[in-house]
Amino acid sequence: MESRIEVPDDLRARFNGLLLGPGDGGYEVARRVHNGLINKRPGLIARCVTTPDVVDAVHLGREYANEVSVRGGGHNVAGKAVTEGGLMIDLALMKGVRVDQRQRTIWAQGGVIWNELNRTAAVRGLATTGGVVSTTGIAGLTLGGGEGWLMGKYGLSVDNLLSVEVVTAAGEVITASEDEHEDLFWALRGGGGNFGVATSFEYRAHPVTAVHGGLVAHRLDHGVDMFRFYRELTGTAPDELTVFAALVHAPDGSGQKLAAMPVCHCGDDLARVETDLKPLRDFGPPAIDLIQPMPYPVVNTLLDDAFPKGALSYWKSAIFGDLTDEAAAVMVECFAQCPSPMTAMVVVPYLGAVTRVAPTATAFPHRRPCYSLVILSEWLDPADTESNVAWTRDTFDALRPHMADAVYVNNLPADDSGLVREAWGPNFDRLVEVKRRYDPKNLFRLNHNIDPAG
Repeated sequence: MESRIEVPDDLRARFNGLLLGPGDGGYEVARRVHNGLINKRPGLIARCVTTPDVVDAVHLGREYANEVSVRGGGHNVAGKAVTEGGLMIDLALMKGVRVDQRQRTIWAQGGVIWNELNRTAAVRGLATTGGVVSTTGIAGLTLGGGEGWLMGKYGLSVDNLLSVEVVTAAGEVITASEDEHEDLFWALRGGGGNFGVATSFEYRAHPVTAVHGGLVAHRLDHGVDMFRFYRELTGTAPDELTVFAALVHAPDGSGQKLAAMPVCHCGDDLARVETDLKPLRDFGPPAIDLIQPMPYPVVNTLLDDAFPKGALSYWKSAIFGDLTDEAAAVMVECFAQCPSPMTAMVVVPYLGAVTRVAPTATAFPHRRPCYSLVILSEWLDPADTESNVAWTRDTFDALRPHMADAVYVNNLPADDSGLVREAWGPNFDRLVEVKRRYDPKNLFRLNHNIDPAG
């Protein structure tokens, strides 16, 4: 028999959103996140539409549920946005976005996804760093750090964060910023969902309209040479040019494996842009060159088709202090044996503006020049789960000798939740102190958890 959570009549009467238990209409859709591998069944889903709804849901969870989870946009590869039998606080209906063109700020609620934020900001000629897949939620990505196409020029999402409205474990509504609850604001910039429910975010925005985006691709057997070129290119690239390196499958369904460099150049001097892109177009030369001018919101959709909702996903995350030829050779060799035509391996450079912030200035600690790797295993048939997970783990193990003692928390799978010290490095002990202050009983523990017990 499925677990259900009974809702007090007074709370049900004033709740503006939806309270869904097993068997209720809409429950089956609401309990699902982007990753089809996650199949948990909450005892109750509180679909909030206002901050007071979130306050009521927090009180309800604290008093009546064995566990509380928080769902924002719903990508959440680790599946920790969904509780088994407990209360899921769902922000997906909280979709407000407001742009102040004069002050160059963007305010958005916790259920907003990046496509919604980017399009609203773009009509006013503005943008902020946020993701590379447009269906990703702003909340989870931002709280963990926030990689994105503009990170070389403008830093991570957390580097553009001005304030966050938070409902604490005690049910208090507070605003964290440089001027209020500064300790919490520090922790929210990279510390994940450990400290409360983030109901809205305010970002600094930048004048970005058109960019040059797309990718160049080479045959997989040129992969090691491509990584060597990539390392040299990114070591000298201007801040405006953010280039990833990826091992991918051709999107035409042929199963052909490629070594590719996805690109975003946010500069507006066309002569300079062409000069900066020329080495990418000359190297090889590439078998495919799809770089072209486009609106900024479009570049953030180019990878969407590679991440269909409901596909089964298992990721592994690592950081390389240096992207050596030896590491590249292992990646190429392992990818040649990859069992799924949907799987990719992506390297993201932490360079430029990202490295001009002190490691302890925000909770996000990875500020030295380095490269973040995510192994993105993805497949459709549940019968293929064992082989794909095994390949991912084997590939990760083969790369261990080349890894730094660090990980990007947003890319961790559920079974790597013990890597909290690797995720936060020198900031871990301070994060524990903030956790004790705002969530001493660890109500918000269904995440890559910072235990207040240390």
